[in-house]
Amino acid sequence: MSPHILLYGANGYTAGLILDRAREAGVPLIVAGRNAAAVSHIAAEYGCAARIFDLDDPHTVAANLNDVGVVLNAAGPFVHTAEPLARACLQAGVHYLDITGEIPVFDALMALDGPAREAGILLMPGVGFDVVPTDCLAAHLKRALPEASHLALAFRGLNRLSRGTARTAIELGHEAGWIRRDGALQRVPLAHKCRTLDLGEESVEAMTIPWGDVATAWHTTGIPNIETYLILPPAAIRWIRRGARLQGLLRFAALRQVLQALIQRTLVGPDSQARAREMTVCWGEACDTAGHCVHARLTLPNAYTLTAWTALEIAQRVLAGECPPGYATPAGCFGPDFILAFPGATRVDLP
Repeated sequence: MSPHILLYGANGYTAGLILDRAREAGVPLIVAGRNAAAVSHIAAEYGCAARIFDLDDPHTVAANLNDVGVVLNAAGPFVHTAEPLARACLQAGVHYLDITGEIPVFDALMALDGPAREAGILLMPGVGFDVVPTDCLAAHLKRALPEASHLALAFRGLNRLSRGTARTAIELGHEAGWIRRDGALQRVPLAHKCRTLDLGEESVEAMTIPWGDVATAWHTTGIPNIETYLILPPAAIRWIRRGARLQGLLRFAALRQVLQALIQRTLVGPDSQARAREMTVCWGEACDTAGHCVHARLTLPNAYTLTAWTALEIAQRVLAGECPPGYATPAGCFGPDFILAFPGATRVDLP
């Protein structure tokens, strides 16, 4: 297996944080993407080799991976990039990772488990904030309550979005919410359910959102009923629930294009000072059919900072052969305590 890690979508905001982390850690990367000028500039800035290619032709993509051991895809929306890049990895015999949080992507790559095993490669989408910490939290709760039948996960953070995160929200915003019920993915209205959560130090309000763990936590834990929540002020939840009536407008491609262009011109991710100030909190609850429940809370650094750390660490571990081939989740491969290895990550079991 080649020792090289290729970072695709290297000119994005989160990719820049991954590059900074790699430079700090002394990990060489190959940078890649379809924007020749941007990728070449980044390669010169970081002293990296560069590859310029788009994902239209699988054979061209595979040819650019012939000396690569791991692909780390940071080019969102991943609904457009994950599957073609993963299929090229299957052809080239290269491990595939990405930082998606998109349920359709997890579902599509899960379906490639068999071919990945045959090819001897790993497919692990979601090696960033979504879903590493919440996946580890789900596995921890399953360990505490092995007969759990229901799982709820929530988080607070991402106060300021990167362009990529915002573009993904627009691209998939016309879709309904998702939950998992009796083992199957099920569409529900956006913000269809709200509840009060006890974080141990405070009570907060949260609403359901289609977060990636609806797909991945089932694979990690086998818990058949899963809901995911975003913690927000009550006024914001009321505003979003009213605005959900306009969600269907995002089905129109022309409107999505206008919003994407606006995002590209105006939005940047949080700077280093904002990331240093902002902490992220994840909360989880697992219950069994007898009514027994366990709860836990994770306190973490900024979500984008954490993504850079976890993505690079997982890429190095996969390159070292720590995961068997096939489709995998972070906690499924590295265990529920993996998240605690990162600076500022603490876990508390709640009464």
